Amino acid sequence: MPRASFAEELESAADRIADMSRADLQIILRRTALMLRNVAGVPLEPATDDALNSTAAEMKIGRSDLIQIILREWLETNAYLPVHEIDDDTHTDRSA
Repeated sequence: MPRASFAEELESAADRIADMSRADLQIILRRTALMLRNVAGVPLEPATDDALNSTAAEMKIGRSDLIQIILREWLETNAYLPVHEIDDDTHTDRSA
């Protein structure tokens, strides 16, 4: 099951927790624990990990979103990906 639909199932369960049976809740929680155990992460040095977390919080985005932005920009800068061009019609909130 894809993570997005799994997250939706968890949110739905949280919304109707009073109506769920104990067995159904146990199944969802066990599947969640299994998925979390199997998530492959990239081990980072503590200083790098702290910098990512604080930057993501400052930018008010998720850590994984920040990592995707950093990787995409590095790949574009080093010519591994074509540069993502911004349309002149793109509206911004005056931030860089």
